[in-house]
Amino acid sequence: MLIVHHLGRSQSERIVWLCEELGLDYELRRYDRDPVTRLAPPDYKALHPMGTAPVITDGDVVLGESGAIVEYIIERHGGGRLKPAPSDPSWPHFIYWFHFANGSFQAMLHRYLVIRRFATATDHPSLIDIQGRVAKALGMLESRLRAVDYLAGDALSAADIIIVFSLTTMRSFIPYDLKLYPNVVAYLRRIGERDAYRRAMEKGDPGMTPLLGPTA
Repeated sequence: MLIVHHLGRSQSERIVWLCEELGLDYELRRYDRDPVTRLAPPDYKALHPMGTAPVITDGDVVLGESGAIVEYIIERHGGGRLKPAPSDPSWPHFIYWFHFANGSFQAMLHRYLVIRRFATATDHPSLIDIQGRVAKALGMLESRLRAVDYLAGDALSAADIIIVFSLTTMRSFIPYDLKLYPNVVAYLRRIGERDAYRRAMEKGDPGMTPLLGPTA
């Protein structure tokens, strides 16, 4: 039985959404963050040696890392859906944005979070540098989403499922606005209209309003 271990307000929301989009039979187990530290509880940390979200279990398989989990579920349970074939013209776009999401963008936002916490002045060089990097990434997304409805092209793919957390829930940890990026905002509103996304967010984080607008 595929079990998604979901830590509230975390990257594991991606996996819940993926399962809902694929219409899979899965078990959802929710874990709440410590109300003071906002860290995962000990029973979540014990699921995997890294102690971070997301984590799935599937029989004897225990797997972490968003990208690895998404690929595992698509191939083993999803019949290859939400991932274009290499012969598809959309594949180069898919593979770029799928890896950009965690390899560059989410890592950049984690760095931004740390710098924001410890920079002593708004003109600190490190803060100015990371703000410029985030703006550049958002500009790239804005340009792409001016041309297409979803990152790989006309249809939702796993690249969208990977990146949306960074544009929404991550803003509850590191607020940044999207006022200068209307195509990104329109994209998030399209995502928010998807039944599978709404189900996933209601199941995984009941009571939390997804940050789909321009401000956090």
